[in-house]
Amino acid sequence: MNYRALTEREISQLQSQGCSAVNWQQIEVKENFRTEHIRDVRFSGAIRLGVFEKEYVLPGGLTVHSGIQHATLHNVEVADDVRIYNVHNYIANYRIGEQTCIENVNAILVDGRSRFGNGVLVPVMNEGGGREIPIYDHLSAHLAYVMTLYRHRPEMLAVLHRMIDDYAARQESDMGSIGRGVRILNCGSIKNVRIGDAAKITGVSVLKNGSVNSNEAAPVSLGSGVKCNDFIISSGVDISDSTLISCCFVGQGCVFGKHYSALDSLFFSNCQGMHGEATAIFAGPYTVTHHKSTLLIAGMFSFLNAGSGSNQSNHMYKLGPIHQGMVERGSKTTSDSYILWPAKIGAFTLVMGRHTKHSDTSELPFSYLIENATESYLVPAVNLRSVGTIRDAQKWPKRDNRKDPEKIDQINFNLLSPYTIQKMWRGREVLLQIQQLSGLTTEEYCYNNCKIRASSLRNGISLYNIGIAKFLGNSFISRLQKSLPAGKQRYESLEQLRRALAPDSPIGSGEWIDCGSLIAPRTEVSRLLDDIEQGKMTSLSQIHQRFIEMHRNYYSYEWTWALEHLEQVWGCSYLDVSLDKIEQTIRHWEDSVIRLDRMIYDDAKKEFNLNAQTGFGTDGDQEQRLRDFENVRGTFESNSTVKEILSHIERKSALAKQALSLLPHVS
Repeated sequence: MNYRALTEREISQLQSQGCSAVNWQQIEVKENFRTEHIRDVRFSGAIRLGVFEKEYVLPGGLTVHSGIQHATLHNVEVADDVRIYNVHNYIANYRIGEQTCIENVNAILVDGRSRFGNGVLVPVMNEGGGREIPIYDHLSAHLAYVMTLYRHRPEMLAVLHRMIDDYAARQESDMGSIGRGVRILNCGSIKNVRIGDAAKITGVSVLKNGSVNSNEAAPVSLGSGVKCNDFIISSGVDISDSTLISCCFVGQGCVFGKHYSALDSLFFSNCQGMHGEATAIFAGPYTVTHHKSTLLIAGMFSFLNAGSGSNQSNHMYKLGPIHQGMVERGSKTTSDSYILWPAKIGAFTLVMGRHTKHSDTSELPFSYLIENATESYLVPAVNLRSVGTIRDAQKWPKRDNRKDPEKIDQINFNLLSPYTIQKMWRGREVLLQIQQLSGLTTEEYCYNNCKIRASSLRNGISLYNIGIAKFLGNSFISRLQKSLPAGKQRYESLEQLRRALAPDSPIGSGEWIDCGSLIAPRTEVSRLLDDIEQGKMTSLSQIHQRFIEMHRNYYSYEWTWALEHLEQVWGCSYLDVSLDKIEQTIRHWEDSVIRLDRMIYDDAKKEFNLNAQTGFGTDGDQEQRLRDFENVRGTFESNSTVKEILSHIERKSALAKQALSLLPHVS
């Protein structure tokens, strides 16, 4: 790009328009530069100016022209058609992209050399220290997960810290950047901040030491009163309403507002925070809190819905806030719920009331954890039949705010997966063992500082059996359909069918983990960590690609796991399985799916009973009350979720018939 010096005539014209310069010879301009839209500007240091030819129409219809007025610029490069108007102090050490608009700001500057938030250490999960995570522009929930929890592998962590430090060092500069098409309006101080394309920054109070990784596909919006210090903000984020962000990573598609306060925390894709407060948390994707007086502190969460007044305590003894906890994916906390750390809550668990006994329910997912007279009662597996659980699983993919074509987090939305089914499998064994040790006549059982009533235990075993059969059947029928030879209506022989069941890969057996929303075999995650430790991974992008591959191969790995467990159910290898056992698997799957759907259907009915109608038709009789309720809530039969449940039953019954029709005729 060619620049030239100002001519004497241009200098004279600028001076007549109220402009001044410490040294006019340090100013370079594009060949077609014109002076008429540069007024009342003080130049200092090295300056480069583009051309200013474009007009902009502001909300309300006011037309303004690109150019620079009422500003002081020091060491600034201004691209074409930028509008800078009314800078109260100055802009220093910045490159400003095309068609950007900066109006009514206090100061925008880089002071010294900055890494723009990259390399900032976030003391996540434990306020007492020991789990500090260096943040950077492309931090994923998966990489952060292993760096947070795998402290028993110091050599691997040292390699990752070096990689991130090298990346941060490459970002270091004494010049900041503001991208193309950015809007910075009515803001306070912006210091040592890098801003990507198309960002909308309006009324912000303070931005200091960070990166706003906006782009045209997924713009970032920062609103009135927002204060951010030591931060990385990913694409598609919306922060507004005097929200405070300090020492945090904010992942793609997150939304914060209504005076939310976040300190020393990591938030990954699609988290939402309103009104409440977060301190030292690992917020995996879809961690959501919308209520005042809700505190999330010193814990790891994902797919969480935190009710109003929910909080935890990380002070137990006298050595400070050193305790931590974990709430596994898909859980909910009700209003005024409380957990005293340390504790570990199993996946898809509903937490109700106050819990101070340090429970560990991680082997009993889909449960209710309920307070009863200061005791913690566990109701295993009951959340499997909850219509709310099904609704959550359906809504998460629909509420993905990420518009960026480059997704940092690899999110697995599956409700049933090897990760949750292995927990059900072990949970069933745990319940059977408790029952055997304590006796069938015992009314209440004790488990990991919880109590389980005998009826709840028996029901839990039954529900886990249904959940396991549903998942294994899903995986089996999917395999039957996928592996049917092209052009064939059914398998020609039992041997052909058996061969079709052969796993695509040996990967998938053994334990699975939820690695920051990526559901994967532990062996694959461990193999990656070994490669990092041994120097086989030379860049952060290579590591990210490995996580992408794990996510992409999920269903291949899932079948390996499912087949091993089907063989346990069959009592033989897939190479020896009989046609009768295959038919039983399909029929058992159909029965389990329909039974569970019927339970969910009955649970949904509770939302339309007489108790649910309380408060409707206030000044009328029962008939008016019913009409008022139906006009607001609709009828049970017309509810979209209820209709989907009934449709699901029909589809799965048809699928069972289709699956049976694929089986070979064996004489």
